[in-house]
Amino acid sequence: MGALTANDDYVLEVLREEELVTPGQVEEARHLITSDGMSVVDALVAAKTISTKEILRVLAGRFGMDMISLADQAIPPDVVTAIPPDVARRYRVVPVSKHDNTLTVAIGDPLDVDTLDSLRYLLKCNIEGVVAAPDEIQVAMDRYYASESSIETMIDHLAEGTVDMVASGRPGLTESTDIAESDVPIIKLVSLIIYEAYRNRASDIHLEPLEKRFRVRYRIDGVLHEVDSPPKRLQAAIISRVKIMANMKIAEKRLPQDGRIQVNIKGRELDLRVSTVPSSHGEAVVMRILDKQNLMLGLPKLGFLPDDQETFTRLIALADGILLVTGPTGSGKTTTLYACLNHINRPDRKIITVEDPVEYQLSGVNQVQVREDIGLTFGAALRSILRQAPNVVMIGEIRDNETARIATEASLTGHLVFSTLHTNDAPSAITRLLDIGIKPFLVASSLRAVMAQRLVRCVCPHCRERHRPTATELKLLGVAADQMRGVEIYRGHGCNQCALTGYSGRMGIFEIFQVTDEIQRMIFEKYSASDLRQRARERGMRTLREDGLRKVLAGLTTLDEVLRVTMGDIE
Repeated sequence: MGALTANDDYVLEVLREEELVTPGQVEEARHLITSDGMSVVDALVAAKTISTKEILRVLAGRFGMDMISLADQAIPPDVVTAIPPDVARRYRVVPVSKHDNTLTVAIGDPLDVDTLDSLRYLLKCNIEGVVAAPDEIQVAMDRYYASESSIETMIDHLAEGTVDMVASGRPGLTESTDIAESDVPIIKLVSLIIYEAYRNRASDIHLEPLEKRFRVRYRIDGVLHEVDSPPKRLQAAIISRVKIMANMKIAEKRLPQDGRIQVNIKGRELDLRVSTVPSSHGEAVVMRILDKQNLMLGLPKLGFLPDDQETFTRLIALADGILLVTGPTGSGKTTTLYACLNHINRPDRKIITVEDPVEYQLSGVNQVQVREDIGLTFGAALRSILRQAPNVVMIGEIRDNETARIATEASLTGHLVFSTLHTNDAPSAITRLLDIGIKPFLVASSLRAVMAQRLVRCVCPHCRERHRPTATELKLLGVAADQMRGVEIYRGHGCNQCALTGYSGRMGIFEIFQVTDEIQRMIFEKYSASDLRQRARERGMRTLREDGLRKVLAGLTTLDEVLRVTMGDIE
């Protein structure tokens, strides 16, 4: 709490009045004070008797100020520019909103009225203060007040060979002999953007031309975060450099394009799938980062609890039939399928995949890339690979009647078939296959199981704290308050390790729908998806939300996350 040291006695008095600390705890804290100037309040925080945020929240209330979380704020550019960068850094403040002649700023010390007075004088406007945690203010300043010089400094410190990009059929950046000296900073800047994305565990890089700026955002744990952005004047050069490395046509700016870049970051091989699309202020670029090492995950690391893992391991060891993984785009279906193939990939099994596109190269697996421009569709590729006598076939996605029909026939002739469908829950896959045009008796006899999945963010282990669920949360989850009595659940309050989000990494929640003899009969008799779902639940199937709740109780994720990803599901 260093900023409050001068007001130590006042802060302690407030904390005692609010009954947040006891005299005994204060005396114990005094024994922790060392000669380095630590205050009693600092000692209370160090001993975890009370948190910095709790102190700030109480003090903010005393001064009639709101307490906000900057991690949840997206500050508009016109508000950011209301305070010059040097002023923001000098007074350690961040503007939050602006209305008429009033500017709302976040400060880290509600007792620091001098800062608010100084800002009123310097900015010639009314200033209203809100309180935010000092570490959140620092992160916001780094995000919104990154200068060109700071980006140049980062580029200078990026060691040669840290990022080596090689596009198919083109020389790598470090190998090219015709790079102009003026291009070197752009090459380094693109390398820096990719390296920072990798270092922050991002799954996607978004380069977005806006009217007055060039925005860079990383998708981390499924959520977009804006980062330090290059100046607008470098927009064209950066996009051109990415297109060169992705083997795209630089002159073509009217049509969408796709490409791929191979990246080696400190000895780790990544693939970047690059997509461009024309927008109002230039071409928008998305680079999806595909980490080959993530495919070597064992099934437990996907997020299975022991009983579901045992069930799923038994299913993927079957000799024939269809196993489907369902869920919306970005729910981890492809990662799950690759993990399955990696688990069953043995020398005595021949595995062939048909994909569009081939996202990862799997050792020992024959992978076929769909190319509709030359007639190599899913259906055509499937017909051909079945003549190769595979044991296991993986189809990227069942999209039409032809693909579904061939997959069904393959499963009935002794092949194990993996594929994906876009449905919200597992039983709805039956309805989808029937809508595509597959006969009920074929679905009933070929389908072995359907697994629906979603991805939830994991609680940050460095800053997790106990959380008491609200009545609203319990109602939405369908859980009675007495069921939660004596149960500890957690949430993250945000720290530097998790960029103040409270989350670190993601895991799956699952709904495994097994096709038993009874379910086969119901499919043959054209029962509805809701009837199938009800019967499966009576037989022990857990829904996505129920599996998510189990992981909340295990301290792995939060109620908010489970509600967020299952809110649209029928329970």
